[in-house]
Formats: sequence, structure tokens, C-alpha cells
Amino acid sequence: MPLSVAMVGTRGVPARYGGFETAVEEIGTRLAARGHAVRVYCRTGNSETTEVYRGMELVTLPALRQRSLETLSHTGLSALHLLTHRTDVAMVFNAANAPWLPVLRAARVPVATHVDGLEWKRAKWGPTGRRYYRAAETASVRMSDALIADAQGISDYYSAEYGVPTTLISYGAPVLTDPVSDRLPELGLERHGFHLVVARFEPENHVDRIVEGFVASDAALPLVVVGSAPYSDAYTARIRALAAGDPRVRLVGGVWDQDLLDQLYGNALTYLHGHSVGGTNPSLLRAIGAGAATIAYDVDFNREVLRADGEYFRTPADVAASVVRAERDTDGELARGKRLQGRAGEYDWDEVADGYERLAYALHSRSTPGPRRTARRGTRPSGAAR
Repeated sequence: MPLSVAMVGTRGVPARYGGFETAVEEIGTRLAARGHAVRVYCRTGNSETTEVYRGMELVTLPALRQRSLETLSHTGLSALHLLTHRTDVAMVFNAANAPWLPVLRAARVPVATHVDGLEWKRAKWGPTGRRYYRAAETASVRMSDALIADAQGISDYYSAEYGVPTTLISYGAPVLTDPVSDRLPELGLERHGFHLVVARFEPENHVDRIVEGFVASDAALPLVVVGSAPYSDAYTARIRALAAGDPRVRLVGGVWDQDLLDQLYGNALTYLHGHSVGGTNPSLLRAIGAGAATIAYDVDFNREVLRADGEYFRTPADVAASVVRAERDTDGELARGKRLQGRAGEYDWDEVADGYERLAYALHSRSTPGPRRTARRGTRPSGAAR
């Protein structure tokens, strides 16, 4: 039986920002192809597409262009829209949107919340922001019919902190078995002749630490840094200052051309991944799917994906040592990338869509765990109340 499924809380599709948007596009497209009516709530300015994209209905609504209010304001309008345009189930991305869950519950729409990573650990938030995210995390547990975790570490966190189950559904990793390189000359690059970073410029992604370590190294190949971020002017300025005067560091800004981005992933000697708080990251999966030898920030989420074939860093000195070592043993790095590409097969978008489809049916039949209305950090609630 086909269902109507609303996907709420992201910038929308086409995916032009981060992991949530990538997930919505990949999952929503597959659910639509299976006959489900998929509605994606998009922010004004995300795309010129206004009605339908890859089989998904798009509802475009405005948002307040202020970091602390952009997501929340847009999700609020989306929730109000759902009051008069009902759907069978809703998938809410980001626990920060928890204040709007009562609206969905008032409309009797079963809802699963994708809780993402540990948002309150992000350095961009001050004390007030961190308190808010901790409170929103608890509210998500109390008001969601189900919780979605994209990494075992996140699932373990909710089990340990709240005593609640989560539905573990990771992201997919597109596999590029024979990447072409004809677009590389556009950036003055050669196959296996550069190191790569792809990340939003936010402190917990450690782009500054990577650039600092690279600049201090004796690496001969260039470092290509793909990324930018709204509301991060000071951090962006720090990265630019660290790179200033070093012609090896190429800050190319955001790259939304997926063909060019795939060629960068597929032809880099190494991919440096500094993400530290967001669970399983689609950029990391895209890199290993392209066979990139990955050097990742040393946290559980990254080790869960890379395991023994990953190389890890914490300090700028670690970065410097890793890139020099890679250049001294390019054959070894290429072989390591191939081994990582083998792991990418464990992250399949079709299987991810299967998981979301099963969850949608469970939500619709009211067979999910249900809200834990009395949950609080450090407790082990034993029952679920609807």
C-alpha cells in the first residue's frame, strides 16, 4: 500500500548543502519510484525547481536568514502547512526541530525524528545554543514515535543516556569503480596528484587544523579545499589566514557540480576528513565509494566506517606526517583506497530506502516504540505512552 510521506527540516532538494539534504534526495527519489507520495519541504532560494523534482512534490517556504532561527523558522512553517495538508507519516530531520513536534502530534501525524549527531557539541554554538540543543534532544525523545540514528555510536548514546531504542539506518555510499579525470584540468589538477578536503567551514569539521598541518608539512602536492558555510565568517577568515602565502593550498569554495566533485573524490591521492560530531557522514562515504585513501579525525563515528584501513589524526602535526607519508608511498595509498572502496558496499542507498520504507509502514500502523513522555537524561524509562 503506497503511503504519503513528508520529509521536513532540511534545506530541501536538489541536495546542495549537507548530509541531510543528500539523504532526503536519495531516499525520497527511491520511495517515489516505489509509488509513495513523497513531499519535501524546501527553503526559499534552495532551487529554482518549484513543484516536482525526481518524482517528489516540493513545497517551498521561507525562513528567517539568521543562523539560530533559520532551521527552526522554516520547520515551523512546514509543520503549519502539514496541519492543512495532511500526510500519512512525517520524517523530521534534526532534533533541533523538536519544538514543532507537538504541532504534528496535534495533527495526529506519526513522526520519526532523525536525531543526527551530538549537535550540542558543535563549537559554533554558545552556552545558550548548547542548552537549547540538549533540551531539544530530550524533547525529541519525549515526542517522537520513533528515533532514527545514522551511526552505531549515536544509537549507543541514546540507549545509554535515555534508555530508548533507535532505528539504525545509515547513509549510502555511491561507488565509482572507474572514475574519469577529464574535468581535472579545469582546476589545474592531475590524477592522484592532490590531497582533498570537502567540508562545511565549521569548527567541529577541523578544516583549520587540516590546513595548518598541511602548510607546516613538506608535501609537494597541492591541497584542494572544497567548502564554505553561511554564518561562519570568522572561521572562514581563520582558514584563509592559515593558507595565505602558501600556493599549495587551493581554496575553491563550494562545488555543486556532482560530476566534477566525483572526479575530485575519485582522483585524489588522499581525502582528509575532519568531521567529529555528526555521526556517519555522507562526504566520508562518498570518498570511500570513490576509492580515496582517507585520513580522518579520530572519533568513533569515523572509525566505525573506516576501521583498520583508515588513517587517523588529531593534531596539525598528525596531518603533516600523514600527507608526507602518503606522498612517499603512493602505491600503498592507492591500495588502501581500494580496500576502503570494498567497505563502501556495506552502505547502499537502496537498502537505506528499504529501512525508511519499513519505518514508514511501522509509523503508519502505530507499531513503533512511541514517545517516552517522562524521559530525561540519565533515566531508563520502561514504557512508551502515546
